Amino acid sequence: MEVHVNYLAVLLAAVANYVFATIWYAVIFSSTWKKLTGITEMKPSVLNIVLVFIGSLVLSYVLYHSIVFGDSYLKMSGVKAGIMGGFFSWLGFIAPVTLSTKLYEKKPWGLWLLDNGFWLISLILMGAIESFWI
Repeated sequence: MEVHVNYLAVLLAAVANYVFATIWYAVIFSSTWKKLTGITEMKPSVLNIVLVFIGSLVLSYVLYHSIVFGDSYLKMSGVKAGIMGGFFSWLGFIAPVTLSTKLYEKKPWGLWLLDNGFWLISLILMGAIESFWI
C-alpha cells in the first residue's frame, strides 16, 4: 500500500509539537521540571533546538503513517482517528520506553508523569492536526 503523505500536515504537526513543548517545559512547568531534573538553567544550544525539531518531524511523519493505516484497516477516520492514533502511539511506544528508563535511571516519578503528560497531550494534538489532511 502506497501512502500519500501530506507534508504540510506533517510539518504543521511537528511545529505544534515543538511549540507545545516550549509552552509545557519553559512556561507552565519550568520550575517543576528544573526541580525534578536538578537542572538550574534551561538554555538550549542551536544544535539542540535543530535536533529536537528534526525529532519532531520524524515523530510527526511516523504518526501520520499510523493514522493512515488505521484509516485504511480499521475504517476509522477524522479527528477521532487522529486522537486514537496519538493515544495508542503514546501507550505503546512512549509510556513503556520511558517507564523502563525511569526505573533503571531512578529518576523521580514526578518527572515521568510530567514527561508522559506532555507526550500524551502532544501526540493527541499532533494526531488531531494530521487527521484533517488524511
